[in-house]
Amino acid sequence: MTSEQQSLHQRPLGRTGLNVSEIGYGAWGIGADMWIGANDDDSLTALRRYLELGGNFIDTAMGYGNGHSERLVGQVAREYPGTLVATKISPLSNQWPAAPETTAEQAFPGEHVIRMTEASLERLGLPQIDVQQFHVWNDSWIGQGDWQDAVAQLKRDGKIRHFGISINDHQPDNAVKAVEAGVVETVQVIYNVFDQSPQDRLLDACQANGVGVIVRVALDEGSLTGNITPETTFPEGDWRHRYFGGDRKTELQPRLRAIEADLGIETGQLAETSLRFVLSHPAVSTVIVGMRSLRNVERNVAMGDGRGLPAEQVQKLHAHRWDRNWYLPAE
Repeated sequence: MTSEQQSLHQRPLGRTGLNVSEIGYGAWGIGADMWIGANDDDSLTALRRYLELGGNFIDTAMGYGNGHSERLVGQVAREYPGTLVATKISPLSNQWPAAPETTAEQAFPGEHVIRMTEASLERLGLPQIDVQQFHVWNDSWIGQGDWQDAVAQLKRDGKIRHFGISINDHQPDNAVKAVEAGVVETVQVIYNVFDQSPQDRLLDACQANGVGVIVRVALDEGSLTGNITPETTFPEGDWRHRYFGGDRKTELQPRLRAIEADLGIETGQLAETSLRFVLSHPAVSTVIVGMRSLRNVERNVAMGDGRGLPAEQVQKLHAHRWDRNWYLPAE
């Protein structure tokens, strides 16, 4: 182990017994379907650099590029033994997020759960998935259908080690029952300076029940880097073209300036401050960040040093909560 590797801080992933690096690798962008411009060679180089620097946790999904992300992740994970891989099963209903009326049988029948897990293992080229997750979730599914039997079967067969859920966008309370019922070992949730709603109930429930927390969208899809300006454009087909649609890029700017003024920081410090804010919550196990370039890998991994933000800055950032859902089409 190099000195670089020793410097990357790890945290327990709930009660799974796994220790994960504070900064995880989010592999949505390298799927190359919804993020335009991803190049496989660059993606592989970035993945390898992340692992060389001591990162050990990669989160992917069958839905990222129709399995393309899984293939890239598996290729690199096989080169670096000890890499922990989490992936996700797309719902049979192909509906994101799951509608309130969607049943467990419609989204995750047991046969689908087993068949899709086996397909992911084949794409990854790995004997076992460290954390298998459902890519959408409704708390009403507890005790519904046969998905829990399928998960138990996959564990008995040694095909998965642990099971979790990826919570519907901006619906953290729609997983509290799953956490309290003990049917999941991890949750993946949107949590950032703007969307602080997981602090209301979910994070406390996870701490109380030993459930690992995987945070996604800690930089609000790039808005909290400060790099998105009213002049920023995204190519047609890139999903950010919709996310930052309408007047959203303009609407964002005074929010960022207010954070900078309140904390006395420059625009260039927004990304680090935002990542450290999320890591300052004791319930958080890891923050998965999309990193398609060496520069981003090296910059973000440097945040995984076990140091959050001073309590005074965390408190100030609590006032910058901004409840909105930009995953919905712009007006």
